[in-house]
Amino acid sequence: MAAERTARDKNPVSRLGYGAAALGNLYTEVTDSQSRAVVDAAWEAGVRTFDTAPHYGLGLSERRLGAALAGRPRSEFTLSTKVGRLLVPDPAGERRDTEGFAVTTSCRRVWDFSAAGVLRSLESSLERLGLDRVDVVYLHDPDDHWEQAVGEAVPALVELREQGVISAVGVGMNQWQLPARFVRESDVDVVMLAGRYTLLEQPALAEFLPLCAKRGVDVVAAGVFNSGLLARHEVPDDATHDYRAAPEDVIDRARRIAAVCARHGTTLPTAALWFPFGHPAVTGAVVGARTEAEIRVNVAALAAPPPPGLWAELRDEGLLAADVPTP
Repeated sequence: MAAERTARDKNPVSRLGYGAAALGNLYTEVTDSQSRAVVDAAWEAGVRTFDTAPHYGLGLSERRLGAALAGRPRSEFTLSTKVGRLLVPDPAGERRDTEGFAVTTSCRRVWDFSAAGVLRSLESSLERLGLDRVDVVYLHDPDDHWEQAVGEAVPALVELREQGVISAVGVGMNQWQLPARFVRESDVDVVMLAGRYTLLEQPALAEFLPLCAKRGVDVVAAGVFNSGLLARHEVPDDATHDYRAAPEDVIDRARRIAAVCARHGTTLPTAALWFPFGHPAVTGAVVGARTEAEIRVNVAALAAPPPPGLWAELRDEGLLAADVPTP
């Protein structure tokens, strides 16, 4: 995969990024050596954009990613982290995490989108990463914190951008409506949109993506596999969608898409990874991986686009609307 940057003025992201939630032991444990091997494999395959967050394993992902990137030329990769969940000592002491990460920790997460909170969070992230800067800082899931996020967090990060401390200010969410407000009413450069513009469903198409294109705000597609549903060509009965068991009708739709993919000599994950790039507002995609093989498969999938006939048949089958742009 070519490691070209696709910057739009302010946002230095590359086409495919590695989302490092798995390095924080998302759902299951991975070792330090496994984490290092995945990042090494991503680097060797040409990936030069990496995304993490304090939320991922309560700092474990940041520590592991920073260690794996140590010694790499800093000018050759783009790194993003997130703010909004401040890690503080837990008065209850050491305990197992209850938010999806297989870690034992003496810290807890506190929602904080205040100016002081996001600056403190970023400083702590840099310490865990072992770096002196990150390129992009996202507000992480400010769904219930609009007033503080837009009134304090965004201005604090914009000031850092103007000082040259960071390159871009972003917001990362699993919905499109509130990010649209950030695009309209604040000075964000990029939105990481998870699961709302995928091969399976495109609720962000009508309003959000045209808004971003008009305002010059980049969109990084995350959750392109809809939390696993589109990650395998053979869709299993126990597939997940939006982090819960997928309904039967959703599984059936995914299988119908997979069947069309097979008729055109490609796979469901390949089509799912390519799909968001059909819209001009989408400048990058971030995908996770737990193993070296997974990251190599994802990179290989972007080597060549699916044949145009695939998208035409999906439209004919009623699986894509006529107005949905395709690669």
